[in-house]
Amino acid sequence: MSTEPGEFMSTLTAEEITELRAAGRPRRWERGVTIMTEGDTTDWVLVLTKGRVKVSSHTTSGTEVVLAVRGPGSLLGEMGAIDGSPRSATVTTLEPVEGFVVRDFIAFLQTHGRVAVLLMQFVVGRLRDSDRKRIEYGAFDTTGRVATRLIELAERYGEKTNGGVRVALPLSQDELAGWTGASREAVSKSLRALRDRGLIETGRRRVVIHDLEGLRKRAR
Repeated sequence: MSTEPGEFMSTLTAEEITELRAAGRPRRWERGVTIMTEGDTTDWVLVLTKGRVKVSSHTTSGTEVVLAVRGPGSLLGEMGAIDGSPRSATVTTLEPVEGFVVRDFIAFLQTHGRVAVLLMQFVVGRLRDSDRKRIEYGAFDTTGRVATRLIELAERYGEKTNGGVRVALPLSQDELAGWTGASREAVSKSLRALRDRGLIETGRRRVVIHDLEGLRKRAR
């Protein structure tokens, strides 16, 4: 199974992955499909094996806030499965995706102690990441936050080219705005500023980063 570095499945052994897969059943979804809905009380988890999804929530005014983009190897829905609480976020496909659904995840963890410990460490890591993003919102301007998100996408999904690092952008500008905590207009202005400095080049659903180190400096 193709797994992105840093995702939960990258921490498991081949045997553990085989046993977890055996506990689930395969599923696939087309682009734009809602897999999990904020507030639902379903208790299954999804292991993503192909494609990318966005994890989002909505404010009381209805504004979508993108919390994360997840790819192959991601474990989704684990918090609701563990404590039985309603889903804390909505998961929507950004492209056709495949994975396998595990309905009795607690039973699997009870018989796989090492996986349970790894999951605790993984959840703590996500909480730390959430704290870091909250600090970014207060410390960085919109352009700095946009640069940070582009760097994250480049490090996870980027392909080296003669002109730099090419990223097939899975998000629309509205979704990128939701991911940076800014308006669409502010994100458009930030992208234009980064283009004017020669750091990036943008196209439909893609970004080419010409100067990754320069982008990192702007993010800081």
